[in-house]
Amino acid sequence: MQIVRGLESFPPDAGPSAVALGAFDGIHLGHRAILGTAVTHARSGKLRALACTFDRHPMEVLQPDRAPLPITTLEERLALIAETGIDTTVVIPFTPAVAGIEAKAFVQDVLIGTLRAREIVVGFNHRFGRGARGDAALLETLAAPLGFRAHIVPAFTVDGIAVSSSEIRGALQRGDLPAAARLLGRHYSIRGEVVRGAGRGRTLGFPTANVRTDRPLGLPVGVYVCRLTVGLRQHQAVVNVGFRPTFGETELSVEAHVLDFTGDLYDERVTLTFVRRLREERKFPSIDALKEQIALDVAAARATS
Repeated sequence: MQIVRGLESFPPDAGPSAVALGAFDGIHLGHRAILGTAVTHARSGKLRALACTFDRHPMEVLQPDRAPLPITTLEERLALIAETGIDTTVVIPFTPAVAGIEAKAFVQDVLIGTLRAREIVVGFNHRFGRGARGDAALLETLAAPLGFRAHIVPAFTVDGIAVSSSEIRGALQRGDLPAAARLLGRHYSIRGEVVRGAGRGRTLGFPTANVRTDRPLGLPVGVYVCRLTVGLRQHQAVVNVGFRPTFGETELSVEAHVLDFTGDLYDERVTLTFVRRLREERKFPSIDALKEQIALDVAAARATS
């Protein structure tokens, strides 16, 4: 997949396109339906399948105090978009100037004028343009006068729930990983770098990899069953997300005890895929009590398919 960062970098001689427009945070099942619709129309019309998205969620610029935690980083988002068959993704830096473009001008000048859209695909509730005045109804109104076809993708539902990034964030904040996975179409994951910690896990007999994550982890503190991927290798892991209250710590950490692994992972890039939440984090009366609980956590992780 070709990645174009900024409208000024879009090749002026590019052919006509079918454009899927959205923030696409998380690339959940609803997003995949939108992207897949653009791919379908592109293939049938011999067009370029193009995704148009933004670098920084619009809320981070417009109302930073209310901006949601991202489900994916931009690079994770791009990798997931590539899986859908999209040919090109255009990443527009979301700035106050971009936020000030009127909805009709955005369609006419950006989507049609620059990206050469012949088909435009959005979700049923997508808003765009200055003041979020642009919506599906406006797109349908502009289609004939501006010479494109508008495709409005209805809500994608799972177990009667309309899939949305907000719904997924809510499931993650509750620690309901199975619900989040059903809406995402995959397990929730996060990438990060292994850094040196205090080394307490090794002295307890359960060495841990301390992971500095690429973005905030939208999960409650607790102990989780995970899969840790490094390169092409994948291992089961028990991951503690929390403050290590038994040791009086106050800084949030992400520590992974990797099962059946020897060696170290310092400075390695890893992916943590969260399968289920085992329990809340709690303070133990003694180190021996903590070790006994970790052994139980490891046994529970091994029993998780």
